[in-house]
Amino acid sequence: MANYGVIFNGSSVDKHVIAGGNVPFLSSDRMLGGIYLGNRGMRTTPQSQLAHAQRIMEEETDSEYESQRYPTLEATKPGEKPRVVVLGSGWAACRFLKGIDTRIYDAVCISPRNHMVFTPLLASTCVGTLEFRSVAEPVSQIQKALAKDPNSYFFLASCTAVDTDNHEVYCRTVDDGDSSHEPYQFKVSYDKLVIATGAEPSTFSIKGVKEHAFFLREVTHAQEIRKKLLLNLMLSQYPGISEEEKERLLHCVVIGGGPTGVEFSGELSDFIMRDVRHQYTHVKNYIRVTLIEANEILSSFDVGLRQYATKHLTKCGVRLVRGVVKEVYPNKIILSDGSEVPYGLLVWSTGVGPSEFVRSLNFPKSPGGRIGVDEWLRVPSVEDVFALGDCAGFLEHVGRPVLPALAQVAERQGKFLVELFKGIGKNNGGKAYSAKDVPLGDPFVYKHLGSMASVGRYKALVDLRESKDGKGLTLAGFISWFIWRSAYLTRVISWRNRFYVAVNWATTLVFGRDNSRIE
Repeated sequence: MANYGVIFNGSSVDKHVIAGGNVPFLSSDRMLGGIYLGNRGMRTTPQSQLAHAQRIMEEETDSEYESQRYPTLEATKPGEKPRVVVLGSGWAACRFLKGIDTRIYDAVCISPRNHMVFTPLLASTCVGTLEFRSVAEPVSQIQKALAKDPNSYFFLASCTAVDTDNHEVYCRTVDDGDSSHEPYQFKVSYDKLVIATGAEPSTFSIKGVKEHAFFLREVTHAQEIRKKLLLNLMLSQYPGISEEEKERLLHCVVIGGGPTGVEFSGELSDFIMRDVRHQYTHVKNYIRVTLIEANEILSSFDVGLRQYATKHLTKCGVRLVRGVVKEVYPNKIILSDGSEVPYGLLVWSTGVGPSEFVRSLNFPKSPGGRIGVDEWLRVPSVEDVFALGDCAGFLEHVGRPVLPALAQVAERQGKFLVELFKGIGKNNGGKAYSAKDVPLGDPFVYKHLGSMASVGRYKALVDLRESKDGKGLTLAGFISWFIWRSAYLTRVISWRNRFYVAVNWATTLVFGRDNSRIE
């Protein structure tokens, strides 16, 4: 499969990329990745014309040939609503989709997943405190126009390239692991493009991390962690298992002392204290959790809260180790001081960095490699392209720091862009190349509302300072835990999921966590 992770400029498309793409032809009424595209605006090459297209390939320009190869959702026509294409289904993308005025715009969302993940509660699903569906909200429920409006779509696909000159994005549908079927490739024309593809876990190029560690950013990650944890608990009870192997299998190692790493360690310790000791009595004294951090845990929190978290986690049986991982093997990790740490489960949570797709884009980059944007979240080097969330950062000449990769940053940017697009649409700037003279209003300003983190066993931290060195209210303990749960329950997107979460919490409190391992 050819790599399309580039930006095409005008008609200068490499012939070897086009010829090597092995793009399947589709008729306009075919199913595309399980999604019906319909006939409106879809351009493709019928099967009966394949031979003719092959004969004239040498006579046509690369751009003309390429346009025949890709089924295309064509550009909007005069009199039609402008089309906004959104790449991604994370916090920023879904907050924007939720608020966009579909009376002004048609919306198209392109993402390799069809749901948004409520990431602050994802760690709870790994140990059975919450069910997986409680933290996932379908995109079509967030913006119902994607399912109901005739000119709005959701495509389960990944964007592989952006043609800014022709206002098109190149996409490849998500495969299901079946190697016998080639993924379809297609194009979508846009009037406005919003890039909110998020980021990917940072591995710092450490050998073995991607092969042997679990990440915790998607529902599928949490499912794999849960299966691995329960499998190790059951394997450790087999007759003939040595003491050394039993200790390795039941050693859970978490790399990274940020909020995600600390919350997962707290959930694990709570699971061990309340459930493992009753449900796995033969191995209850072997399971343990180690949290490895290069510096201090929760470095962005108040020093008093960090000390509280350290004491509480240690009291709950979490071993805190200060160290740097040098290499990862299937059954052990090597630290920079040469020490070895055997493990049965390894969870990697050391922050995020730009994805391969973002790195491939020929856009100006902010410090750290994100897509560079101005004060209105526009990519200044091209027309009608915006970026927000974890994949975007202010350019250096803007004079603002790159904002942290937090859900509240992404959500606030999505809300800001909704209002910006309303103004653009009402001033007839929604169509391509028509917003140059539209007043944009006040630029985006981010005000931090504080941070929260659970540390397990009905304890949490609440830090309401506006900045790391600023002043503000800080709390720790049971009251903070109650505030943490109340705040997240109100932030869950739909009433349906709020009901799921509340029922799951109540069920866990009364009956404990379910330990079924379902493939």
